[in-house]
Amino acid sequence: MSQIKFFNRELSWIEFNARVLAEGCRKDVPLLERLTSMSFVTSNFSEFFKVRVASIKRNLRNNPLLVDESFNTPQSLLKKISLRCHELIAKQHEALETDILPSLRAQGICYVGAKDWNGEQKSYVESIFRHDIAPVLTPQRSDTPLFPRINGQHLHAAFLLEPMAGIHLRANPFAADPDSSYILALLQIPSNLDRIIPFPDENISLDSSASAPKYFTVLDDVIASCSTGLFPGYRVTQSMLFKLERDADMAVDEDATSNYIQEMEKVLEKRESSNIIMMICTTSSPKLLQIIQEKLSLADEDVYPVNSFVDPSIFVQLKTLYGSKELCYPKWQHFYPCDLPEEDTYWNTLRQHDILLNVPYQSYEPVVKFIEDACADESVLAIKMTLYRTGSNSPIVKALEKAARAGKSVTVFVELKARFDEQRNISWAEQLEKAGAIVIYGVVKLKVHAKICLVVRRESDGLRRYVHLSTGNYNPATAASYQDFSIFSCRHEISTDASLFFNVISGYSALQPMHHLYMAPVTLKSRLFELIDREIQQSSPDSPGLIIAKMNSLCHKEVIEKLYQASCAGVKIMLNVRGICTLLPGLEGLSKNISVVSIVDRYLEHSRVFYFQNGGDEELYLSSADWMDRNLDRRIELMFPVADKEIFKNIKEELMYYFKDNTHSYNLLPDGKWKRKSVPAKEKTFSAQEALYKKYSRLEEVKKSTPKTEFTVRRNG
Repeated sequence: MSQIKFFNRELSWIEFNARVLAEGCRKDVPLLERLTSMSFVTSNFSEFFKVRVASIKRNLRNNPLLVDESFNTPQSLLKKISLRCHELIAKQHEALETDILPSLRAQGICYVGAKDWNGEQKSYVESIFRHDIAPVLTPQRSDTPLFPRINGQHLHAAFLLEPMAGIHLRANPFAADPDSSYILALLQIPSNLDRIIPFPDENISLDSSASAPKYFTVLDDVIASCSTGLFPGYRVTQSMLFKLERDADMAVDEDATSNYIQEMEKVLEKRESSNIIMMICTTSSPKLLQIIQEKLSLADEDVYPVNSFVDPSIFVQLKTLYGSKELCYPKWQHFYPCDLPEEDTYWNTLRQHDILLNVPYQSYEPVVKFIEDACADESVLAIKMTLYRTGSNSPIVKALEKAARAGKSVTVFVELKARFDEQRNISWAEQLEKAGAIVIYGVVKLKVHAKICLVVRRESDGLRRYVHLSTGNYNPATAASYQDFSIFSCRHEISTDASLFFNVISGYSALQPMHHLYMAPVTLKSRLFELIDREIQQSSPDSPGLIIAKMNSLCHKEVIEKLYQASCAGVKIMLNVRGICTLLPGLEGLSKNISVVSIVDRYLEHSRVFYFQNGGDEELYLSSADWMDRNLDRRIELMFPVADKEIFKNIKEELMYYFKDNTHSYNLLPDGKWKRKSVPAKEKTFSAQEALYKKYSRLEEVKKSTPKTEFTVRRNG
């Protein structure tokens, strides 16, 4: 067998989630922050099974002999995935049950399971169940010809029942098997019920001072313990909690002649009854597990039994309930940029120079203000922007609605195919259309993933265009925890290309050459290859080339082959890849000059930054695109240059922080495994995210100490 040159994408993603789990297991991380990591592990796995594992199962049915670049067939890959995921989920629950929850108890935050409730607590729980929980529950019987459809979006409970002595029950005429040896009932648990249930202080026979322990239980325990009241005439003999993950890897029929939104809504409906990919369940009833597994035709490798909590993400609510300085990270501010006016509009500032925004170290408010000001400004004639994931209650969408109603030309590209945000985006699209905006639902066969806003304004010397370009979504909520770069500019060359970009994706405009913005799937990948080839050509033993890149994922085979070629030519390649990386570094004769690090810390690293040494005439680019097949070949993406010298200097400096990090950094080994960096005895610790926060904190102090009458004019260039 020839040498493996690529690690498997799915196995690489699992190792990313293993790094998230490792952060949750670290004893030097505050306890409630560890629960946040555990929550991410759960939500990450949920999406992984619904999308990636579902896709592999489809390959197993349709093309079982398919072999990938790492020599895995669908069957062998599914076995490896199951083995590693079982291992990690077991480790997650062990850390939660034997480390985190006991440590929280030592800090006065005490989980109390049903078997440990005292009399007052039990009475309180029964009252809560009777008045606030039971009225919204609907038990389902299973002894009908069609087994009930189980929604993958909700937690479910299963119960084995037996009639109480002395009570005669009428036979069910619709029973599928009247002679069945068991009576099975199912219960869907609504997602709008609170999963954490605090016990009030008055139910605790202890000192009620602020330092007194706080006790809580979970809805799972309440449902399992109080369920008998839901089944008059029966006694619950066994119970089990479980959750399914169903296939969500479905595409809309873009060739359909009917309404596009209707086609997308059909896809959302199909997800609710699609194939079951996995089940996670409690181990409280082997009998129920056997029954449910048989009813749902689940193989053993698709079942993930756990001792206690089916969904550990519920515990992230403890941060809201009991958060304190001792149990959480120190609060970090989001600083307003020093070179932007907080009260006035930005037009005058942007005519002088470009503005860089590094969120969440800096506030996302300037992006919202830029769009709101444009929507309210009588001199603004048109606004064009892309929306991929906007979040709920978006101030940006509200501002665009007002602008459209006021008669401005508002064009919005709403990507309905943004997975798991489809319903929200459909709602935004309909609202914007009603307000009078031009709404374009993406591009056929391609997702619009570029992040760009163009504002056209009438000024004394004619029309001027202002542009905002970003590596991240127009979502103020995620901007508080996702690290992204964005640039405001009114450079003629950038704004001209921005206009061409919108004309291309909005209608029938022929592709016109853009000289400063590079668009996937047209010119972005070829430009990357040109930049890598240039480093190869300019590299020599005395002066090796240098490529530094930061991204979320790297798994594009052609790009990796090009990086291997550069490595063999002596180019030094430093990669910071947060998630998937199928490139294998450090292999003699292939990738000896390539190193890969990953940072997993309190903020999610989301920006894409690409640096090329270019023989000393350095170039730096920001992008919405990772180096993945879907980004470079199947999505509308943008890569844009950093032209402002001061911004260039700042981004390059900050990019290097990630390679100095030795506190939350992992090195990728040649076999595809990741090893956490250790700090040598004489070396000081260095956290990239902490260093960035301190940098922006210092800038804030300088701003506060500088008289408002003093300012510096910096021209573009």
